[in-house]
Amino acid sequence: MKRFFQPVAKNGTATKKQAVESKELNDVTESAAAEAESGNEAKEPLRFLSWNANSFLLRLKNNRTEFVDLIRSFDPDVIAIQEVRLPAAGRKGESKNQGIIKDDTSAAREEKQAVMRALSVSPLSDYQVWWSLADSKYAGTALLVKHCFKPVSVKFSLESGASRDTHVPDGRVILAEFKTFRLLVTYAPNNGWKEEETSFQRRRKWDKALRKFVSQESKKPLIWCGDLNVSHQDIDVSHPDFFRTAKQKDYTPPNAEDVGQPGFTAAEKQRFSQILKDGGLVDSYRWLHKSQDFENGFSWSGNAVGKYRGKRMRIDYFLISEQLVGRLLHSDIQGSGIDHKGYCGSDHCPITLELSPATSTVPAHLPHVSSIDTDSTTGIDVKEITPEGVCP
Repeated sequence: MKRFFQPVAKNGTATKKQAVESKELNDVTESAAAEAESGNEAKEPLRFLSWNANSFLLRLKNNRTEFVDLIRSFDPDVIAIQEVRLPAAGRKGESKNQGIIKDDTSAAREEKQAVMRALSVSPLSDYQVWWSLADSKYAGTALLVKHCFKPVSVKFSLESGASRDTHVPDGRVILAEFKTFRLLVTYAPNNGWKEEETSFQRRRKWDKALRKFVSQESKKPLIWCGDLNVSHQDIDVSHPDFFRTAKQKDYTPPNAEDVGQPGFTAAEKQRFSQILKDGGLVDSYRWLHKSQDFENGFSWSGNAVGKYRGKRMRIDYFLISEQLVGRLLHSDIQGSGIDHKGYCGSDHCPITLELSPATSTVPAHLPHVSSIDTDSTTGIDVKEITPEGVCP
């Protein structure tokens, strides 16, 4: 564990041991790529968990038991975390290493040690971790993949020609390629309330970049998960009229399509529809859950006090390429109610996705199955697909 706690050099660049730390992660993907090219069979993840933790460190300190219980119960092959809120290595005012957690001060070192200790204990020790971090305690994403599932490559940018050291600002993107599919983890910037560079304009640029990415041709289908910060339809919010007309103080945006709660403006919803269309993507949760579930159908819940009490939105997603729909078993929201049951301390709750093996195609209309061992529709033994604690 010592290698995780080395300070950065005075110029903000990685020290020799930090360079080794990054190289070890790269070696994993290079080995997997060589294995894939050799034609060897590679096992593929089937169970995925995504969660905006609203500070991963705080959740590991204060809500670890609840989070670990969920991991043990669902046994995900891949865990995607958004809003990590751990600063990247590097001194103030100098370039940062977004793949390494800051540890050049006593406070930062203690925080990093707390995170790494938590990750060194089962069941989290079963996972390899990749970080994409912001310069400060803001935003950031993390990808945890079971050691037996080696991605072919892991990148941190949407640009096809970007090097592995290129990170999207604020660490908002992780793109992992496996043998038969690509996994995109994103933490979308909030739309904000105003026609400003850090609000509407930033979100427009983000949506444009995502639309460009999903429109690019690829031989591998896409699984895209994360806090996408948009509720697509009225059914995806608890109080449509409230969110549609919400304003910040007395400010009214110059364009009517930008009026409303960030994440529920007409402009955002229209752009999201276009991204789904251009990318040939399906909202996995809505595919399986056609009607509104007022108790369990939202992934974000407002403060328990004030005008947002009871106001909820579904802004966390698993989007999948159309060719994966036939393998879709489950897509679920793991929290419920206005009191944040199952939220593990965050204002977002975890969401989960489960696919059948590539060799076992199930009907696209497969109904939701929650707690039974065998799916009566397909005859698939759900437990046998991915036994708890064991890679298939």
